[in-house]
Amino acid sequence: MNLRKWFFLFWTALLIGAAGSLVTGLIMMLVNGEKTNGMTDFLLYLLILFGSGVMISVYSQMGFFAYLILNYMGKGVFPKRGWQIVQLVLTVLALLDVMFLRLFVGGGRERLSDIVLGIIILAAAIVTAYVKVKQTHISAMVPTLFFMIAVTVVETIGVLRIDVNAATIFIVVPLLVCNAYQMLILHKLVDGPVEQTVSGRTEQV
Repeated sequence: MNLRKWFFLFWTALLIGAAGSLVTGLIMMLVNGEKTNGMTDFLLYLLILFGSGVMISVYSQMGFFAYLILNYMGKGVFPKRGWQIVQLVLTVLALLDVMFLRLFVGGGRERLSDIVLGIIILAAAIVTAYVKVKQTHISAMVPTLFFMIAVTVVETIGVLRIDVNAATIFIVVPLLVCNAYQMLILHKLVDGPVEQTVSGRTEQV
C-alpha cells in the first residue's frame, strides 16, 4: 500500500467533511430563517461549521478503518458466501433498527423522521453501491451496502439519542458524504485488488 495515497485520503476526507458541514449548516440557517449579528458572528459561525465538519470526517474515518478490520476478520472466520450473507443480514437489521425501533419503544410517538432518515441512508447506499460496481466489480455491492448502511447507522447512534432532527441532519449529511467518498476511492488506495484472486476471479471491495 502507498502511504501517500492514504494521507491523500485523510486530507481530502477532511476537506469533504468540512465542505459538507458548511453547506449543510448554511442551508439549514437559510431554511430556518436564522440570522447572525454582523459579519464577525457569521465568520465565527462558518469557523464552527468548518471545525465540526473536520471532526465528523475524523469520526467517519475511524468507522472506515474499523470496517476494514471487521471485513478482514469476517473473511477469515466465514466462507466467502457466508460473510456476504452475514453482511446482508446485519445491513437489513441496522436499517430496520434506525427506521422502526424507536417507533415501537417510543411510547406511541410519531417517528416519521426516523423512517425518512432510513430512506435517505438507503438511497445514499444504493447510489454509492451502483457507482462502486461500475468502477470495480459486482462483488463490491454487498460490502458497499453494508458499510454505507450498517456502519453509518452505528456512527449515528450518538446523535440519534439526542433526538433533535436538526442535529441529526447536521451530522448525517457530512457523514454520508465522507463514507461514500472513502468507499468509492478505496480500490484506488491499494496497489492491487483488495482481495486476492480466487479460482481465476477477483473480488473487489
